[in-house]
Amino acid sequence: MKRRAFRLLRLPLWQLYLPLCLLVLPLGAWAEQDSARQLAPQEVATQALGLQERLDQIKQAVSADNDDTRLGELKAQALELGRNARELLDQLQAEQAPLQTQLDVLGPRPEPDAIQETEQVSSQRDQLERQLAALQARDEQVLAIQNGASALVAQIVELRRGLLKTQLAMNSGSLLGVAFWSPLFSPSSEDARLIGDFFQQLRGVLAQAWSAGLVSALYLALALLVGWYGRGLLDRFLTWCCIHWLPLGRLRRSALTFASSLDTFLVAFIAVTLLCQSLFRHADAGSEIAILADNLTEMTLFSALIAGIGRALLANDRPSWRLPAMDDAVALALKPFPLLLAGIVLLFGILERAHPTVGAGIRYSILLNGLSALSIATVVVLMFLRTNHVRRQLSAAGTAPEARSTLAGLLHMGAGLVAVAVLLALLAGYVQLAHFLAYELIWAAIVLACLYLLSRLCVDAIEAVFAPDNRCGYLLKQSLNLDDRHLAQAASLLSALCRCTLVLLAIVALLNGAFGDTTPLSLLQRFVELLGGDGWGQLEIVPARIFNALLCLLLGIYVLRTAKRWLERDFLPKTSLDTGIRSSVVTLASNLGYVLLILVTLAALGVQWSKLAWIVSALSVGIGFGLQEIVKNFISGLILLTERPVKVGDLVSIAGVEGDIRRINVRATEIQLSDRSTVIVPNSQLISQNVRNVTMSGAQGVVGITLTFPLDIDPEQVRDLLLDAFRRQESILETPAPSVSFSQLAPTGIVLSTTGYVSSPRSVSSTKSILLFEILKDLRAAGINLSSPQRLQIENTSGEAETSL
Repeated sequence: MKRRAFRLLRLPLWQLYLPLCLLVLPLGAWAEQDSARQLAPQEVATQALGLQERLDQIKQAVSADNDDTRLGELKAQALELGRNARELLDQLQAEQAPLQTQLDVLGPRPEPDAIQETEQVSSQRDQLERQLAALQARDEQVLAIQNGASALVAQIVELRRGLLKTQLAMNSGSLLGVAFWSPLFSPSSEDARLIGDFFQQLRGVLAQAWSAGLVSALYLALALLVGWYGRGLLDRFLTWCCIHWLPLGRLRRSALTFASSLDTFLVAFIAVTLLCQSLFRHADAGSEIAILADNLTEMTLFSALIAGIGRALLANDRPSWRLPAMDDAVALALKPFPLLLAGIVLLFGILERAHPTVGAGIRYSILLNGLSALSIATVVVLMFLRTNHVRRQLSAAGTAPEARSTLAGLLHMGAGLVAVAVLLALLAGYVQLAHFLAYELIWAAIVLACLYLLSRLCVDAIEAVFAPDNRCGYLLKQSLNLDDRHLAQAASLLSALCRCTLVLLAIVALLNGAFGDTTPLSLLQRFVELLGGDGWGQLEIVPARIFNALLCLLLGIYVLRTAKRWLERDFLPKTSLDTGIRSSVVTLASNLGYVLLILVTLAALGVQWSKLAWIVSALSVGIGFGLQEIVKNFISGLILLTERPVKVGDLVSIAGVEGDIRRINVRATEIQLSDRSTVIVPNSQLISQNVRNVTMSGAQGVVGITLTFPLDIDPEQVRDLLLDAFRRQESILETPAPSVSFSQLAPTGIVLSTTGYVSSPRSVSSTKSILLFEILKDLRAAGINLSSPQRLQIENTSGEAETSL
């Protein structure tokens, strides 16, 4: 003990102080937290008052503003206000928890006839209750602010939608009219003055930035170097990383394509940041030039995304690494179009965003919107004409063009139709509609391209991770003691989950691009409300709901068919389930999916489930008179798919019909006979009648041949001859071995029965025929005759059949 104490004294001071510090620091933090909690009520009151004032200011601004850009900014402020209120609400709830805990420790107030508590405990309870009541009151106040912010966001969304509809429906003059081009040739004096003032301010900022010429020149040189050489260097580095770091396979291609689409974005971000520092670093915050610099950065990044995705998908530098199925000549013909589209979007995007800042008239806005829509539609039409021309040249030269899927063809045709619609809208004078369609086309192309790249990357990455021949897959296999089949199943499930998630995100992105007010949380909330909330409150058949229902129905059918193909071809073949169970699972999942689709479609149509008594009554009458057989067969089909007394591939016999089950549908089951014809049997008969399932337990087929010979033959010689004929037949199983039995001794002769087994009852008929040929040939060769008349008996698992010879 003394030695231990002495060693303890010899320890350095920091080693002795360290445990004390570890004990004291949490206590100090708790003390600081407690003191902060004591100061929280005043701070919360101040913050709540500030939030309420901000909310009132935003409401006032919304009521007095009709500009879409300004409404978007106010919406962002309202969302930020809601987040701040949520944080303050969480703080209040956190402060209420310890007070409630202390009240629970003190317990309820004693009854008058019970033992009275001390005055100190009573005063402490009163103080805690007052503090808790004050916090709850502030809690309700902040919650009201949060609800007000949410309601304000919804109001702004509706205002922006109404403003968008008004703008789209407004006819501002045809593209061929003089009024459309008037701002270029005869601008008003006020517009000329505003534009002149803006350029004067721009020249002043540029002159101030270049007053220190060395710094600005350095920024500009760096921007040019990064923009000119950065992408090439980064692309080489990414290629080297994909080759040396990733396993051999499709993951290299998808990873390099995805990285190539991002390197342009990254290089553009660095270059435009350096350029803005070179030109606009002296601009005042919130000034017109600062807003111009921000718009330049945003539009440059958006345009770089267009150029990067297009260059990555075409992959003209590395044709062997190209992801989409595209001919080299087609990809080469499309090479300039992504960069051209990116340049058009950058130029007109900056001009359109600078217009509200400058304050010029509405005619300039219409001119810019029309020119941008015209340029985008023209480039898209030229792109399609160019690709079709190249494909026709390939076909004329005897080279088959690349095979495209139906979905790719639909997207190609849809994009062409939208581009033509943009040109027609410009000619008709609906400039805002044309502008909306043009940029929605660009946005949809970006979203779908990102969906394609991300889905390919995720699927290839998952397959590489779970591949047994890779290191990661081998470690998973050894660590979790999994089979290759289990790894394949996990890869299929995760791939499907990633694809579904990406598709949902793509839908959200498309809606966000179209309306600018959709987030994943709001989309999920609307979907939940659609299924069980106020969306079912009343049945109103209006054109918008009909369109939504049709769109939901078409998308649902496509999703269900895609999921069915995935189950049939990708996931279920990697399981240990037999063919019958796979078919049952696919059919049951398809039926449930269609039922869900019908419910969702009715929800989109606005059906009110609380007032469907008339539909239920009509169905009851229909079931009572004419639909009872259909309902009975439907229920029987569900029973067949769940209990599985028969399954696809079974050999069954019912009511004189014997054949293989090929498909179990909702109403009836298809049975294929031996002559390849099909019998449709209602599902109710398979449930209510006696069904003989020959292959349910894996039964073997039995071939039995009974022959009658004259009395003067040698039975043992005939027995050996029959056994030899059965043994020579390859389809006859060795176990159980074939046998010959002395069946009967009759006046007409000796009756011998020969029995052999085959692997399946389906082989009985063909094996019987071959054996008869062989036995008759052997009997003639041995000089043995059959007695007359004769009976030939063939036995199998379906019963005995006798044929007289």
